[in-house]
Amino acid sequence: MEVLNRSDVSIAPSIMARAALAHDARPLPDVRAVGTPPQRWRESLALIERHLPFSRRTVRAGDAIQRVGDPFNCLHILNLGTVKTVNLAADGREQIVSLNFKGDWVGLDCMASPRWVCDVIAMDTSEVWSIDYATLLQSVPRVPALLQAVHGAMSCQLSRDREWRLAQGTLSADARVADFLRSWAASLAERDLRTDQITLRMTRAEIGNYLGMTIETVSRAFSRLARSGLISFEDKGRRNIAIPRVESLLEFVQRTVRTPSPALLQ
Repeated sequence: MEVLNRSDVSIAPSIMARAALAHDARPLPDVRAVGTPPQRWRESLALIERHLPFSRRTVRAGDAIQRVGDPFNCLHILNLGTVKTVNLAADGREQIVSLNFKGDWVGLDCMASPRWVCDVIAMDTSEVWSIDYATLLQSVPRVPALLQAVHGAMSCQLSRDREWRLAQGTLSADARVADFLRSWAASLAERDLRTDQITLRMTRAEIGNYLGMTIETVSRAFSRLARSGLISFEDKGRRNIAIPRVESLLEFVQRTVRTPSPALLQ
């Protein structure tokens, strides 16, 4: 199992986390398990439709929903499609920091800023509902459930960010890609969509950017997962992926965490 370079995660905590998990026989918690879908996204869409004015627009793959530096005056929620949030470093480097699906709020990380601090880009045909932020705040005393919906969305986003960072610091390349596919499938399951075959809306380079890996490492990880029977490719472009059993991806990730590479424990 290969050892990856990590630019923003300390290697020492990673080694400690792996060593601790290797001696822990208890099942790992699965907060994103397929089959136990949270319904917050349904509630958020229903609340907005009932209680708030909003603008509706359709965007195509590659269209910008927001750009860095745009005035922050609204939040968005997806009624259809998938979008990515991209942070820009001072030297111009781009980093994909989050993926959002139907019912997800977009822009929560900008609420303390007068301007958008990231780019939000559609990954496929998407329908976006935009809610004026000032109107939302004025409506909260009248409809407290709106504040609960925003808080719930913020909590989910923080949890996903924590899991993403944990995966970067403690999982092997193969396990990171397996967990990425499992997470994508879990998001589809929460929205009552099929999970046995998924279409990735990201290139291998984008997946590597998101997971902190090179494109070559991503491609090799996909090939190894396919050879092990955890996935198979449905087309030459390898964007349509069949997953015979989503739970097998979780089991693979758990086995990887509990049996760290000897090189990591040296």
